[in-house]
Amino acid sequence: MKTVVTYGTFDLIHKGHINILKRAKALGDKLIVGVTGEQYDLDRGKLNVEESLEQRIENVKDTGLADQIIVENYQGQKISDVQKYEVDTFVIGSDWLGRFDYLKEYCEVVYLERTKDISSTELRNAKHKIISLGVVGTGRIAQRFIPESKFVSGCQIVGVCSAKAENAKRFAEQYELHLHTDNYELLLENVDAVYIATPHQMHFEMAKKALEKGIHVLCEKPICLSVSELNALFQVAEANQAVIIEAVKTSYAPGFIRLVEIAKSGIIGNIKSVEACFTKLADPNTREMKNNGFGGSVNELSTYPLTAIVQLLGKPIAQRNEAYFKDSIDMFSRIHLQYKHAVATAKVGLGVKSEGMMTISGTKGYVYVPAPWWKTQEFEVRFENPANNSKYFHKFYGDGLRYELAEFIDLIQNGQKESWKHSQKTSIIVTEIIDTFHKQKEQQTIITF
Repeated sequence: MKTVVTYGTFDLIHKGHINILKRAKALGDKLIVGVTGEQYDLDRGKLNVEESLEQRIENVKDTGLADQIIVENYQGQKISDVQKYEVDTFVIGSDWLGRFDYLKEYCEVVYLERTKDISSTELRNAKHKIISLGVVGTGRIAQRFIPESKFVSGCQIVGVCSAKAENAKRFAEQYELHLHTDNYELLLENVDAVYIATPHQMHFEMAKKALEKGIHVLCEKPICLSVSELNALFQVAEANQAVIIEAVKTSYAPGFIRLVEIAKSGIIGNIKSVEACFTKLADPNTREMKNNGFGGSVNELSTYPLTAIVQLLGKPIAQRNEAYFKDSIDMFSRIHLQYKHAVATAKVGLGVKSEGMMTISGTKGYVYVPAPWWKTQEFEVRFENPANNSKYFHKFYGDGLRYELAEFIDLIQNGQKESWKHSQKTSIIVTEIIDTFHKQKEQQTIITF
């Protein structure tokens, strides 16, 4: 007898799941199906699992394809299962190609091409609506978004749009997407939502077109570089009952949320100062280094430190900027913000490297967050007496894009229009600060390289 095993979450089971099970069963005489346990899903960063373990096991049982169902509870269990159940063939979808080659020491490993053309009608008739999602853009961030999306239940990426048809085709082939096009209108006709990962200057028009059709929008930061455009998008979204949120992964990460809660709880007294830094040395040939009015360190990076400052202190009453420019690009900038009873500084750079830490100073103590603070995994609350210090740890999974996508899908499925984790007010204030930076260029201390 030839035994085959496959694994999955099997949340909101659909045609793609069933096809894998059918093809796996056809490879042997007995099919064992491993369903991931709830804690294991959390441990591996799988977000938005809608159904309980018991329901997901029933999902698999109801297909009539599994001869035996087991629960996967921890990393590495597959090795033990293969040996324990004398498995001959391990089967998994091709989107995990190469990830399970280590099992070849114990059994045959087969990667089955996954179903690319899952019917939107079938998905809409499921118990819970699965959101069909289109990706707009094929650059670096879009390349990271696809693998991250596999850890979020309730959505299915079905297509990609790029200004260059060949880029869209290459992207779709790489990630096994059914639809690829250079026609944005065509993409919008086939999806419930879009993830916009294009250059900043394209965000407004693309988001507006989607929202006008009632298509939900997850847009890379900053959504817009002007407050007037951002407010216009929020109005269009409201008029069309659509969701639009800013893809600032930090805001949606559990560690950062906990950090804000601790800092504002009073444990360090009244917050009097926030200093946050985010710098990287950028390739001169990349988008953010182009002298087209949309590049520079403030446009590219400041959303992160400004978001932290705004969530901790709110809207500033005054702003002063310092910047180093090279070929009209701000290579290193400091934005100083004044509040009624506090001050803050956001430091960003594309051509100058600095320590990427954040310090939140209070009247009783301070919070120190080491680099990279925007991927908050740990922070320490420190006091005059070190014996009173406390350290906090929270896992930050992958690139963190799964957090923003999970929040986006939750909002859509639950009929909510705004996230408390990164509110429209936060987006507006951050955009106002960025807008002010550009408007105050004549008043800045400018040092040219």
